Amino acid sequence: MTHHLVPTCADLASDVVVDAFDDMVNPPGLTNHWAVAQVDHDVVAVRSLNVPPVSQGDSISGQLYLGGRLARSFGAAVSVRWRPDRVERATTIDGWEITTVTVCPPGEPGVSVSIEVTETTGADRDLRLGLWLASTVTKQAGPWRSAEPPQAPNTITRAGARVIGTDGSATAVQELVRPDGARLLEGPAHVVEAVLEVAAGATVAFGFVHAVAAEPAEAALVADRLVAGLPDAARASEVEWDRQIAAMFDPDDDEFGGALPVLETDDEALRRLYWWGAVGVLWFKRDNPASVLGRTYDTLMPRYWQTTTFIWDYSLSSQVHALLDPGVMRRQIAHWVGLDIDKHFGTEWLTGGPVGYWYSVNHYAMTRLVRDYVAFTGDRDFLEESLTTADGVTQRLADDVRAWSRAWHRIRSTSGLADYGEIDNLLECVSSYVHEVASLNAANVWCLRTAAGLADLEGAPGEAATLRAEADELVALVKDLYIPGAGFYHARQPDGSLTPTRHCYDFATVGTTIAADLPASTRDEMVRFFTQELRTPSWMRALSPYDADAGYSLRADHQWNGAYPAWPPDAARSAIALGHPEVVLEWLPGLARSANQGPPGQAHFVEEAAEPVNGGARKTPPQFPYLIDWSCSSAGSWVELVISGIFGVHVDWDGTVTANGCVDGLDPGAALRGLRVGGISYDVVDGQVRRS
Repeated sequence: MTHHLVPTCADLASDVVVDAFDDMVNPPGLTNHWAVAQVDHDVVAVRSLNVPPVSQGDSISGQLYLGGRLARSFGAAVSVRWRPDRVERATTIDGWEITTVTVCPPGEPGVSVSIEVTETTGADRDLRLGLWLASTVTKQAGPWRSAEPPQAPNTITRAGARVIGTDGSATAVQELVRPDGARLLEGPAHVVEAVLEVAAGATVAFGFVHAVAAEPAEAALVADRLVAGLPDAARASEVEWDRQIAAMFDPDDDEFGGALPVLETDDEALRRLYWWGAVGVLWFKRDNPASVLGRTYDTLMPRYWQTTTFIWDYSLSSQVHALLDPGVMRRQIAHWVGLDIDKHFGTEWLTGGPVGYWYSVNHYAMTRLVRDYVAFTGDRDFLEESLTTADGVTQRLADDVRAWSRAWHRIRSTSGLADYGEIDNLLECVSSYVHEVASLNAANVWCLRTAAGLADLEGAPGEAATLRAEADELVALVKDLYIPGAGFYHARQPDGSLTPTRHCYDFATVGTTIAADLPASTRDEMVRFFTQELRTPSWMRALSPYDADAGYSLRADHQWNGAYPAWPPDAARSAIALGHPEVVLEWLPGLARSANQGPPGQAHFVEEAAEPVNGGARKTPPQFPYLIDWSCSSAGSWVELVISGIFGVHVDWDGTVTANGCVDGLDPGAALRGLRVGGISYDVVDGQVRRS
């Protein structure tokens, strides 16, 4: 299928980001859904090349030498542009204009960099060009349970322009690819240099390839293929990425088990944010033969938590997974049911085992995943499937949903609300957002009502009434945490004291779960708080700078200086549910400006914390104290904002589709085409849901 409203790699290209070795730049990542890598601040260098179970860790290789000198020591800025299929970089040093194109070639466990150097002074000159090559490659076939991928000391040897690194368990082969006539220089194993006479104004082509594999012979063969394919690598990557992007919107393409609807709109911001979210999920697809779970979707890349899928983040893209790849989602849900979701935050796919500690959101996240999967696919047989939990309990998935809706009873305090634990169980970098928080207690109301809807579906109206009555009782307790006139909530501590918490997670979760239970005055006050203390022109703060905990951390995903990528779209859906779509529609152009640096980052800075990039909120860098990865799989929350927030689409347990959105205030002619629910294709046009 070819559709003029389906993007290509060229449509998704980022703005140029200028990297002057500035610590406020997070360099772009690359993937071919098997290998993952990140370019570095240098015009050639690549870091974090990982093809699990083989890993280079976070080592940097391919740093450019020019004229015998480390190129970055000249202090020249590097211009960087990302596309799904490549990263383009350029700089000028000592009269040499250097441009590179870096790709993870389709189907290869490695990365290749095409290098073009143009003489710009108008004189014939000798070009001395080299690369600093490092290797920390290792194979760790067991679980990867740390944020940083594994690496090990290597023995490095050189044969001509090729450098081989190994720790005995895996091998990396790297090569400086030279044009005809370039003469290799003698030197240490880790610095490969060549000299070539270049005519005035002429352009010469070099290259850098980096392959990893468990076996030395395989690594050498991969390197050979990368060298031979270097001239066509960028085009091959573009063709494959364009194919996969198109497949996301084509129900007849077997790349995925489903498809996303096509958005028709004249509103550039709406279209850009929809594409941003959709491709931001595709970015995390992993088709690694080492996965015991088959196809998976990672959560972060390219630097941290490779092989790990977090339950929370996956649930924030729940609608995309249900629409796009429902078979993978079904398998992932079943796998998580078989583990103890009270003891970990996710799983890694090399062994299928658990990772990390308990995240308080898990029961809400799992309920959301099952509801969306069944509602959108119509696969009610999944509810009847018997699954065995980690403690040996075997029951229907439908009964798991019921159990999750009341799991909070086990941690209920004397106040009647659930105590969701300490900082690591919640937001990790907001010390006051602990224990009895409004967000997840409101989510418990939603889970009870969702379980009630399931009881109705199964013909148990008495049970449904009991669940709804319990939800109504719980709503009153959640409302007691509200601070009248303030627009935000307390968090109750174990000693009964109340701590005001000006955090967006309360705003977003309360608004998207119990908005209809709140009086109009509370809804208005919450939105006023959001617009005055959290919303910024092109992004938002996760925590108000007026909050007493704002000085605790600089981790921008949940603090005052930025926000995690799902918080703006979830806050927007909350504002719509609270009765104020206008504050969202006027915000969209600014948010769309932030879709200009590749897929959504794990966090973006607000404007006061870092200079925006062409008006878009700058991605937060990875180093301490920020500790933020370049991209995050909760990107699908932007798709949900468009489908469920702006178009107002709701799909019930039984597959009934309704729409009551605010898109008319933005683009009255906008439409969603090919929304597939239960095997039936619908269009959402003029506020109406019609069969396609």
